[in-house]
Amino acid sequence: MPAHSPTRHPLISRRTALEVGSVSLLGMGINHLDALRAQAAGGTKHSTAKSCIFIFLSGGLSQHESFDMKPNASAEIRGEFDPIATRTPGVQISEHLPMLAQRSNLWSVCRTLSHGTNEHSMGHHIMLTGRSDIPTGFNPGRPMTTDHPSIAAIAGDVLRSRTNLPPAIVLPDKIVHRTGRVIPGQFAGRMGSNRDPWIIEASPFHAQSYGAFPDYAFDHQQRGGNDKRVFKTPHLKLSQGMTHSRMSNRIQLLKELGAQRQMLDNAGQVESFDRYRTAAISLLNDDKVHYAMDVTSADDKIQERYGKNSFGWSLLMARRLVETGVNLVQVNLGNNESWDTHGNIFPHLKDKLLPPTDRAVSALLDDLHESGQLKDTLVVMCSEFGRTPKISQLAKVYANPGRDHWGATQSILLAGGGVKGGRVVGKTDKIGGFPIDQPQKPENFAATIYKALGLPQTAFWQDDVDRPHYIYEGEPIPGLT
Repeated sequence: MPAHSPTRHPLISRRTALEVGSVSLLGMGINHLDALRAQAAGGTKHSTAKSCIFIFLSGGLSQHESFDMKPNASAEIRGEFDPIATRTPGVQISEHLPMLAQRSNLWSVCRTLSHGTNEHSMGHHIMLTGRSDIPTGFNPGRPMTTDHPSIAAIAGDVLRSRTNLPPAIVLPDKIVHRTGRVIPGQFAGRMGSNRDPWIIEASPFHAQSYGAFPDYAFDHQQRGGNDKRVFKTPHLKLSQGMTHSRMSNRIQLLKELGAQRQMLDNAGQVESFDRYRTAAISLLNDDKVHYAMDVTSADDKIQERYGKNSFGWSLLMARRLVETGVNLVQVNLGNNESWDTHGNIFPHLKDKLLPPTDRAVSALLDDLHESGQLKDTLVVMCSEFGRTPKISQLAKVYANPGRDHWGATQSILLAGGGVKGGRVVGKTDKIGGFPIDQPQKPENFAATIYKALGLPQTAFWQDDVDRPHYIYEGEPIPGLT
């Protein structure tokens, strides 16, 4: 065991720590700033120039309607959608993912990711942490201090920041159930809340509206709710007359930030305002940060390519954050259970969910590929589980049929970061229910991300009493490189 962990505290100056702290004032959690500010003289972190964009589809994307279609199965298995050819000979995907089909040379798919639960909260915890085991004391109704740390929390703790922003960011919201309960698995858990991941709260909570608002917002049960949400990116602006020289004066800075406090509250979570008021100087004057976050003011052509909706804006922001130097960005495409298609599965996927996803992910891959950054940026897309092979009908709740939860298999998309395009890893049975070749676990999925971030197999994080906890719990998914 090395004397100093490569995954403890960053070697950063006090000034840099203050700069990072200013993120809290711009809509992100700051409650793990103590760990940054209390850096130890001997501690080091792993430094890497590699990145990951982790796209999470809360609710459960159906493999039958996306990347593992079964056109030769009976009607109650195959569903209503037809497969289409991709750019890769022999590989077919859903007809409602035509843009991704044209870009199959850039991505690969693993069709056999499997775990043992069909329950939403457990599934979220498993996939967001990359751990199949459920920790002692797990509570599906709320996060616990005994939860496993999320992939985002681990990345945020062990990676050295390459920018004024933290090394790992989650956007555009934390995952909250329509009842208001916060889903476990998104936070630092037993690492301690001071190492919770940084969250940009750009997507306001709505209990009965899902998907890519405004154009693609919908309600699973078609209750007719009115969704007037606006995608709110952090607004970084100084008042007229606030010059750099005036900002150096703490009294003037406090006055300036005090006047903006309500606006900043609306952009995200503000904690210990007075404690970190001087930390806003760096970000308020960083043009790169302004550029990365102000996506709703981007050129119309750029917004149209990604989609003028919460999915498009979120992935555009993720792409810009990676370009700015953030190592890992987790993007939740849709609020809690947007992809939970127990009913109305075919119209909702066809009209509401797949089109904005197809467009936004394709634009992201194009931008990364054309800029040369795709080779060093892993893009992954998954859910907490897949959907049942057999179509079912819950007539009392839904007007049309759907599919239920299915942890036994799901399809995940992977691109960049050393992943070669046009590959299919694993095979499911004839009804798309179980892996029959190359089954993969969440641990393999997480290891694929950690490897793409440049973390060595020996990497670990340390708890508050300096006990080491190794990060890798499995091997990266084989056959992708």
